Amino acid sequence: MPVIDSRFSVLSEDFANDPYRFFAALREYAPVHHEPAIDSYFVSRYQDVKQVLTEHELFSTEMLTVRAEPVMRGRVLAQMTGAEHTAKRKIVVRAFTGPALRDQIHAIRANAAELIEPFLSRGRLDLVNDFGKPFGVHVTLDVLGLDKEDWQQIAVWHGGVAEFITSVVLTPERRRHCLDCAEQLEAYLVPVIEQRRRNPGHDLISRLCTAEFDGIAMSNRDVTALIINVLVAATEPADKTLALLFKHLVDHPEQMEQVRRDPDLLTAAIAETLRYTPPVQLIPRQVEKDVTVAGTTIAAGAVVFCMIGAANRDPDAFDAPDTFDIHRPDLGTARSFTAAAQHLAFGTGLHQCVGAAFARAEIETVAAMLLPLLDQVRHAPGSRYRETGLYTRGPAALPLEFTPVTGGVGCA
Repeated sequence: MPVIDSRFSVLSEDFANDPYRFFAALREYAPVHHEPAIDSYFVSRYQDVKQVLTEHELFSTEMLTVRAEPVMRGRVLAQMTGAEHTAKRKIVVRAFTGPALRDQIHAIRANAAELIEPFLSRGRLDLVNDFGKPFGVHVTLDVLGLDKEDWQQIAVWHGGVAEFITSVVLTPERRRHCLDCAEQLEAYLVPVIEQRRRNPGHDLISRLCTAEFDGIAMSNRDVTALIINVLVAATEPADKTLALLFKHLVDHPEQMEQVRRDPDLLTAAIAETLRYTPPVQLIPRQVEKDVTVAGTTIAAGAVVFCMIGAANRDPDAFDAPDTFDIHRPDLGTARSFTAAAQHLAFGTGLHQCVGAAFARAEIETVAAMLLPLLDQVRHAPGSRYRETGLYTRGPAALPLEFTPVTGGVGCA
């Protein structure tokens, strides 16, 4: 286990290559690590992370004014509090639960079938780039009611927005690129918003356009910000979670076989994937008044990053935390996609991810479709596994081989 010394940096190449190597040392020797280059603190112990995420008056989301609002083109849900937060969160939640969620499952299946079809007879695909990334965007566009023919351009704009939000350090050139992407995405959305105001449908954009807060309809800017909020939140983790799930099951063939024999175990496998390798690794908060965390005093105004990956592998929260185990008794599969989740992959507290139920349905539905199709699935020979990302993290690619399927999806 590496020992944390004064030269350690979460911005280093070593950490970027494999942050999991450093988590135990961080929790033991530097549970509140200060990063001088960005004058921010990184908190790694489970209980400390939970404190930061649940004590909302002490640790606020004020930094999102700088970290998110410029590319979201307005305030996002995580910046809101009180009645405004409750009302607008409820509008978004309704689009991802109940009857709306049942309708979306049909869209999830249709998108998955269309995207996987060309690869079945070949017996090989890159689960990230050939399938996962386009799948995540397609499904989210269906939820929003946007034209999927524009998905590649929207994906480029979305990529710029996501880069701005998830970059801890951003060069002036990349910052300009991200802002340009956000401006072009906003210009694309405004005519859609105006059309939905005149002729609303059953999609999320229509619901946002016709909703009111305190008796006042939301402005185009309000609606734009919430659309981009949903686009990033629903798309960014989807391909990562799916690829990580398959990666872990391929690496643990006995657990893969158990999931194949008992499909009810799939939910547990997804929950354990979220704990073991959460796609969202960092959640930022701003300190509102001087506070002491794990013996370290943090001054008001400082930014604190909650290290979700480190917290989810804290032995004080989970037994044998560095082991992937879909049968672990301390995870609580039934509550893993609710506000009572033991893992912190969706955050916790007031600003816990609104799409947890949707994430479960999306990954569960597509994985249940793919598992029977990808028979004898294995890593492609010669492929080298690599993960990327500090804020959000997942495989750069996941080349797989499997027994070719003849006759298409319908024969499975």
